[in-house]
Formats: sequence, structure tokens, C-alpha cells
Amino acid sequence: MGKTRLYKAIYEITRAINSSLEPEKVLSRIAEKVATEMNLKGCFIRLLDRSGELLLADASYGLSERYEKKGPVQVSKSRIDQEVLKGAILSIADVRSDDRFQYPEEAAKEGLVSLVVLPLTARGEKVIGVLRVYSGEKREFSEEELDFLKCVADLSGLALENARMFHALKRASELANDYIYRVDD
Repeated sequence: MGKTRLYKAIYEITRAINSSLEPEKVLSRIAEKVATEMNLKGCFIRLLDRSGELLLADASYGLSERYEKKGPVQVSKSRIDQEVLKGAILSIADVRSDDRFQYPEEAAKEGLVSLVVLPLTARGEKVIGVLRVYSGEKREFSEEELDFLKCVADLSGLALENARMFHALKRASELANDYIYRVDD
């Protein structure tokens, strides 16, 4: 993946983030762009639930519906995600021989071989989810590709934070308007 292509992909992802405040739409576009630009089998973005115990599917691209709906990832059962939620970036050349995977049989049926998992952070510190990319063949990811994925993960976290703040402000504005309306009556 050349630098020009990387910069163009980052530009396209940034445009997608700026085009909407709907998290599902933005994250789906990011997953698609990452998978297609890096010639990957798929990309999955999972966000932590309120308890911090489950990673729920939020957006994906290139994976079968069966794999997408295999179930939530229980953080306590996924050593990979436990490490990533602490801030680590994991690159596994062959998941078929890695016992940290929670759904190894489903991954094998899907034809997944190599994996990179990165944390999604909000405000640069709080981990709110993970970005996973899959290759259907054994692949070593270059430092340049890992830097690209880190940039995408950071942009994804920023997009989520912006959308959440927008919706919180919108709700606060609606409540303030309701209060003013009642006081004026």
C-alpha cells in the first residue's frame, strides 16, 4: 500500500466522518474504506456496551452475515480484546494457531487467517471499542499499514465522540426548549 494511496484513503475517511453525525453510517463507510483500500477480507468495528463486559457489533464490511451475527464478544473470554482494551495493538499472522481467539471455529469457517486489532479511543484516553481487520491469507502487516490503521482507529473514536456530543447537545436543547415552553404557559 503506497503512501499516496494511504493519504487518499485517510482523506476519504475524513470526508465520510465530516459528512454525517450518524455513527452507524460513518463507521460502516470507514469499515468499507479500510477493507477495500488494504485489500482485506473484512473489517469489523465493535463498541463496548455500558457495562464494559461486551463488545457489540457496530459496523462491518466484507464478512458474511453468519459471521457478523455470531454473537457479542465477551471481554472476559477474549484475551485478544483484553489486551487491546488496555491500549495494545495486536497483529496475529495466523489466527488458526492462536488460542486467544474467542470464536476460532467461526473464524476458520469464514476463512480468516491474519488479524490486526486496535483500540478505539475517545478523547485520546478512554477505550470505547476495537477496530479489527482480517486477511484471508497469511499476511504480515507493515509498520506503514499499522500506522494507517492506528490513524483510522483514532479518527473512528473521534467520529463517535463528536456524534455523541452532538446528540447530547441536541437533547439538552430540546429539554431547555420544553422547559421554556412550560414556563411561558
